[in-house]
Amino acid sequence: MIKVGLLVRLEAKPGKEQAVADFLRGGLALVMEEPDTVTWYGIQMGPSTFGIFDTFAEDAGRKAHLGGKVAAALMANAEELFSTPPAIEMIDILASK
Repeated sequence: MIKVGLLVRLEAKPGKEQAVADFLRGGLALVMEEPDTVTWYGIQMGPSTFGIFDTFAEDAGRKAHLGGKVAAALMANAEELFSTPPAIEMIDILASK
């Protein structure tokens, strides 16, 4: 059962929109190495607004993900790609299908 997740909002710097989209597409390969990440989505919500939504069965999986390669790459590239720091929200999953 999926119990917890992360919702990350990313605002691309002007001219960096394609780089952010490419970063998210490339992140999929890293997430595939994480057995406790149940679902992971790189999303675009507007011309320069992007995000990540992922889910986990337990908080331990979420914590492992936050300490993993995608999170490290996100933070390492934050200053170059994003106009504001990534907004990371820990969420509880109330219902899913």
